[in-house]
Amino acid sequence: MDIPSKYEPQIVEDHWYDYWMANNYFHSTPDSRKPYTIVIPPPNVTGILHMGHMLNTTIQDVLIRRARLLGLNACWVPGTDHASIATEAKVVAKLKEQGIDKKDISREEFLEHAWEWTHEYGGVILEQLKKLGCSCDWNRTKFTMDEDMSASVIKVFIELFNKGLIYRGYRMVNWDPQAKT
Repeated sequence: MDIPSKYEPQIVEDHWYDYWMANNYFHSTPDSRKPYTIVIPPPNVTGILHMGHMLNTTIQDVLIRRARLLGLNACWVPGTDHASIATEAKVVAKLKEQGIDKKDISREEFLEHAWEWTHEYGGVILEQLKKLGCSCDWNRTKFTMDEDMSASVIKVFIELFNKGLIYRGYRMVNWDPQAKT
């Protein structure tokens, strides 16, 4: 048996990750086992992971793998871009570079630019998570602007409003005063 004199991560890690993916080892289907689920607090669709994302996902990966070893039905759900606030900021900056003011275009036109940005940069972070070896159920990946997610958010906001738990008023504070979100 020939053992290389130095560790070559591209060969070893890609081989094993591809093997895990081909055998669907990270997929979870509801069954009689006690469920254990982690939903990644979605990183923004801003281009790349930062150290905070990596630390957070490393801890989650340890927890989900431990749950699997304990025999739990472990499901790690990946998602991207909580609230799309960072995506909006990046798209607004890109439009500004092109001499376009967000206020001068329609919502539909802005969404076209946002989707363009997402298609270009949205998958980068997920691929970086895969390179880290994250054991997510990648078939369950969600994005804030997916139709079903958007519809769910609107439904919940309406329910909360009808219950008097949230309101519209002059005292509301913008999350991002610059973008007026």
